[in-house]
Amino acid sequence: MHRRAFLATAGLGGLVGIAGCAGSGPAGSGDTGGSGGGSGTPRQSATATDGSPASVPPPERFRNVELPVPEDELNRGASEDGIPAIVDPVFADDWSAVDDSLSDDSRVIGVVRDGDARAYPLAVLNWHEIVNDSFDLPVLVTYCPLCGSGVVADRRIDGHPAVFGVSGLLWNSDLVMYDSVTDSLWSQLLGTAIRGPATGTELTLLPATMATWGEWRAEYPETRVLLPPPESNTVRGRRQARDYDRDPYAGYDRSARIGIGYNDFSDDRLDPKASVIGVYADGVARAYPREAVWEAGVVNDTVGDLPVVVSASVNGSLVAYDRRVAGETQSFERDPATATGDGTGDRTASAVLRAGDSTWGLLTGEGRAGPLADTRLRRANDRSQLFWFAWADFHPETEIWRP
Repeated sequence: MHRRAFLATAGLGGLVGIAGCAGSGPAGSGDTGGSGGGSGTPRQSATATDGSPASVPPPERFRNVELPVPEDELNRGASEDGIPAIVDPVFADDWSAVDDSLSDDSRVIGVVRDGDARAYPLAVLNWHEIVNDSFDLPVLVTYCPLCGSGVVADRRIDGHPAVFGVSGLLWNSDLVMYDSVTDSLWSQLLGTAIRGPATGTELTLLPATMATWGEWRAEYPETRVLLPPPESNTVRGRRQARDYDRDPYAGYDRSARIGIGYNDFSDDRLDPKASVIGVYADGVARAYPREAVWEAGVVNDTVGDLPVVVSASVNGSLVAYDRRVAGETQSFERDPATATGDGTGDRTASAVLRAGDSTWGLLTGEGRAGPLADTRLRRANDRSQLFWFAWADFHPETEIWRP
């Protein structure tokens, strides 16, 4: 069955999706599978296709990438839908109703919109990689275990809600998704369609936080958390075929392996698996290594013309914010009460940033106290913290912040 026809038969308002980093399928074929995403013949717009062909436009440049990405640069890490994206997600206050465990140290991607806080455990995303959700707008939550990267976006394409799924392909070791509206292929980290009718279309990225479940729940006691299948529905139905207490990538973050073996990364300025948070502004890219940021406590810096503050929690959760508040550039420090420099403090405590007499939550950027308590810090980063090799692959001219 054609992929778009299959998607039209499933849930979530008549749509479903798929995406993928690595899995059980044959590796390295470079076969894109499907139709629109692998055709290499982009149509003129990113709206729903009508079946009429169009001439292939000349390649275009997006940052340092020439689009469409050549088909032979894509590597297959899993079969299409072999990593089943979540559709119709179900949430609860905790995991007490399921057989799997969620500890305070479990990492989550946290999203807040209009006071509605939700957590998406990596224990689920390691197996599914994509969650098609809805807040006040259709939201796409993605995680690539090979790159350690979380990206959250508005999943509308030219105003049409789309469901994204796991193509099973990799590009630069990163998750390649496809969508149900244009049947195009999308780079997770680029947030852009790289092959198919929507080539060059960018998703609108949304603020998100990579944190531990304990940290996130301390910041948002009313948060809800995603439940694993079979409670949540997937593109393959409500069946539990995974052990969510087992990390399928256990040890990967400490190994020398990059992706599934098709990455010739050679920038040795940092260990390839070093955790960094990246900021890109005014044509300047800069990576902030977690260890260096932790040692510094707080980094007040400027990237291009953007003044930024970067810090890390006791659990190693990295954040980057715009230092401009109420029309003035602030100089930040860690509140001494929450700056546990030896890393042995309360691992669920709410860390605080301070500028003058005002304070903000470190993980949320929300004003806490003082004359600027009604302000919220704006994110300076579009992607979560991630492995150094993944940031450098997409920003080869990146600088590295050093103390």
